Amino acid sequence: MSQKQYWKGLEELNDTAAHKEVVENEFKEDLPYDVSGKLLDATTPRRDFLKFLGFSTAAATLAASCEMPVRKIIPYAIKPEEIVPGVANYYASTFVDGGDYCPVVIKTRDGRPIKLEGNKLSSITEGNTTARVQAAVLNLYDNARLRQPQAEGKEATFEAIDRMVKDGLANAGSAYVVTSSIMSPTTKAVIAEFTSKYPNAKHIVYDSISYSGMLLANQMSYGKLALPSYHFDKAATIVSLDADFLGTWLAPVEFGKQYSKGRKVSAKNPNMSRHYHIEPTHTISGAAADYRATCRPSHLGAVAVALYNAVVNDAKPSLASDKLNQVVTKAAADLKKGNGLVVCGSNNTDVQVVVNAINNHIGANGNTINWAVTSNYKQGIDSDMVALTDAMNAGSVGAVLLHGVNPVYDYYDSEKFAAGLAKVPVTVSFADRMDETAQKCKYVVPDHNFLEAWGDAEPKTGFYSLQQPGIAPLFKTRAFQDSLLIWAGASMTYGDYWQQYWSAKLGGQTNLDKALQDGVIEPTSGMSFGGATYSGNTDGAIANINAMKKVDGKELVVYQTIAIGYGGAWSNNPWLQEMPDPITKATWDNYACVSPLTAKQMDEELTSITEVVTAKRVIKITANGKELELPIVVVPGMHNDVIAVAVGYGRDAKVGMAARSGQDKWGKDIGGKNTFPFVSYSGSNFVYNAAATFEKTDKTYDVAITQTHHSYEGRAIIHEYTLEEFTKEPEHLMNERKKELEHYAHLPWEHEAAHGGGHDDKGHAKAPMANHSADNWEADYRKNGTLYPVYEKPGIQWGMSIDLTSCIGCGACVIGCQAENNVSVVGKTHVLKAQEMHWIRIDRYFSGTPDDPDSIQTVFQPMMCQHCDNAPCENVCPVNATNHSSEGLNQMAYNRCIGTKYCANNCPYKVRHFNWMDWNGADSFADNLYEDYRRDEMNSDLTRMVLNPDVTVRSRGVMEKCSFCVQRLQDAKLQAKKEGRPVKDGEAKTACQQACASDCITFGNVADPNSEINKIRNKDQKERVFYVLEQIHTLPNINYLSKIRNTDEVIAGNTEKDKMTNPIVF
Repeated sequence: MSQKQYWKGLEELNDTAAHKEVVENEFKEDLPYDVSGKLLDATTPRRDFLKFLGFSTAAATLAASCEMPVRKIIPYAIKPEEIVPGVANYYASTFVDGGDYCPVVIKTRDGRPIKLEGNKLSSITEGNTTARVQAAVLNLYDNARLRQPQAEGKEATFEAIDRMVKDGLANAGSAYVVTSSIMSPTTKAVIAEFTSKYPNAKHIVYDSISYSGMLLANQMSYGKLALPSYHFDKAATIVSLDADFLGTWLAPVEFGKQYSKGRKVSAKNPNMSRHYHIEPTHTISGAAADYRATCRPSHLGAVAVALYNAVVNDAKPSLASDKLNQVVTKAAADLKKGNGLVVCGSNNTDVQVVVNAINNHIGANGNTINWAVTSNYKQGIDSDMVALTDAMNAGSVGAVLLHGVNPVYDYYDSEKFAAGLAKVPVTVSFADRMDETAQKCKYVVPDHNFLEAWGDAEPKTGFYSLQQPGIAPLFKTRAFQDSLLIWAGASMTYGDYWQQYWSAKLGGQTNLDKALQDGVIEPTSGMSFGGATYSGNTDGAIANINAMKKVDGKELVVYQTIAIGYGGAWSNNPWLQEMPDPITKATWDNYACVSPLTAKQMDEELTSITEVVTAKRVIKITANGKELELPIVVVPGMHNDVIAVAVGYGRDAKVGMAARSGQDKWGKDIGGKNTFPFVSYSGSNFVYNAAATFEKTDKTYDVAITQTHHSYEGRAIIHEYTLEEFTKEPEHLMNERKKELEHYAHLPWEHEAAHGGGHDDKGHAKAPMANHSADNWEADYRKNGTLYPVYEKPGIQWGMSIDLTSCIGCGACVIGCQAENNVSVVGKTHVLKAQEMHWIRIDRYFSGTPDDPDSIQTVFQPMMCQHCDNAPCENVCPVNATNHSSEGLNQMAYNRCIGTKYCANNCPYKVRHFNWMDWNGADSFADNLYEDYRRDEMNSDLTRMVLNPDVTVRSRGVMEKCSFCVQRLQDAKLQAKKEGRPVKDGEAKTACQQACASDCITFGNVADPNSEINKIRNKDQKERVFYVLEQIHTLPNINYLSKIRNTDEVIAGNTEKDKMTNPIVF
């Protein structure tokens, strides 16, 4: 079969000696030696801990001193009278974190939340989740959460704090309530009551990742200080100017599903959207694009102007590179065809005005951009926060109340903010932990976790989502809204306020109960559509952009990672810390991303280009008068003059063990660096890029990067086509597979004449076989391509299909699997040794020339146990610990495994994981628990509440891997058995499938001719189906669908542009 070559990283492209050594060294070391000497001490007495488990589904029982009244919560779909031990209950609720929003379904077992899934009743997210939504349940059991309120650093009662705060507010003069973006209508009403009680009080919104530029541009353009609803599913042409809308921009949980709808392509429906992407770094949105080019961040405004002129005036662009000019020209031509959408990640108001002008000209308003229903995700205006900081430093502020914000950590001038805060007489933080800002406040009144709280959200005008608790408050916390109501002298609690508000709005308790059961309240007529009249000063915006100073040297970009985001509690979430970044594949740290050419210019090819070498060169970065030292990680596809650094790291020790930066007990640096000081203020908005310089140091720093310890030895594992190629010859892949495999579809001792003339010089049959059907070659290959007998599956035959065109590499599946299956966190030390435990990984492959970032194309491929019918692992296990079920599952009997690791060595997909340590205290040895002083709180009594009791917690010395979520399969079969019927298609869903943000995973019973998986393989997508390494006859039960790009060329296999097939010397 012809091959298009891909490289996982530059270590594979260059095929260095170090890379060869790592590939050959399967297990990195013979035996572990750094066993801790003692078990982790529990911080919560067992008697108190057991109290936490006594939460009834009939009522949310209160923790001590909590003001929330007992209130009935309504189960999702089923309304049980009592908890049944061992049976899960489900409750609809809402995940909200600043501007991040997702309607969820909480799965509880014996009164404790253990898993979150998306609520499919929401027309906004359609059941989508993100990695952070999947990981949010772990934040509930975070040991760093405050156990009680504090006053001036000491434990205090709510009553005492209430007296002191009310006295302070009475004498405060001006007061400020500072929050992140709030979508809750009842919370906004409570804040309004508070500011009504204190007329000198003002509510301002601060978002550390600002969208102030968009808001102000929309006010200038349409007279609305709001964000519209974007509809990527309605767009035939998508142009993104540095907006990572699939990863971190605005609402990826909403946009991922929309985007995937336009990427569903088949031989019968060979149509798909076309995606243009221009960016300075390399994001998952850029990786998904059909056409991609890089540019400096300071040139992004010029790109927007060039696109505007090309669309409106047919002007030929004259930008910094030929590729930019080509992409802008093509994008403009497609936008003028209609159904276009342009989005931009810049926080510059002028740039956003120009983007609005483009969307207005192409008719996007009322079509792909909906102004009839606006989005409430982001509301902060940067100048408000700057004015507050100035007022505090001037001594004119009497009180500041901070909720959902941490400006001492993430404000661009945090030192000035902290100095001003110290001058304010009354300072209150509602943080859930002693974060950097809480430590500077006189009073800390910790808010509930969202899984403990009642609440609501209005993500879009007229679309609501309700929040109900899945457990009683674990600690002595109080709802933020209750504090404001008490200090405002209100006679009711927030619970009563919430009940009264929604009963009145919905017309009674019966309707409220139904709304709680559904979790969402939406217009019965669906979403209305409408445009807006553009009245922006386009010429003025263009003039301002043209007057902007261009940077000639290196530029710095400050960005969010998909896992950690802006920081917050996510910095202390071990699941997210250990989730590999989709592009860099790095874990546990932040670093400076640079291009291969930049690394080469530093003479760092062997240490920083090659991912195999964990010790990365440290550089000193200087920007905006600030200096920071970070290790470099080389990222193909980065602009050659750009350095990118992630926020969310460099946290204080009180934020949590996993988050803390500084030095560990062995004197090694940990936790990364805070990069928010590189942000600046333009006079109207925060700016996330700057002119920068850097210099090498003599230091190195270990960065734990995955996907460097296995190799497919150059075999074809990805199949990629342009849409034009696929449309002209949809059966090309099928014919390639047939040509490759049909030689093995007959028995080797059959006569030469049977296949009509022998073999060609590559061993392929010269003519089709005479003794088997051309339509049955796959079955013949399955039967005759091996000496093993055909494995019979008399009933259910489980299988999975993964669409590489839809996969965006977001990682939601990785965290969903980890939460469902109790996958261990091993810590940075063991990730460095290639001993991470994720059952599903997302392999990332590049093609193109490393020195030319515009040539790079990127493909993501989720990889887990393939559940092979001829599984090589099963043949070599001496104790039959790994075996095959009649339903096609490759099973693991953990208590039978003796840890020979033969199975992992024999697995060509490298998806088996050995428990080198006792990660979880799961074995019976007294002094065996692994500790590294960062991931250890995963083993506290509190954090262990997140474990799924349906899945065995594995002990040291055994092998584990994907089970197709067998516990879910058994549950679906049991339910069908109770009802006396077969399992219906879609009843059994794996965790990765349910978490997937782009609907790229299909799972089901292949033996059912009406199942979705059967239709994909045999009807709807049969032309795109392939199996990884199927030529070695492992017979995987997971198939993939080829990657289709709506572009002119696929770089892989192009001998001029793909330097995997035409290697260059560094």
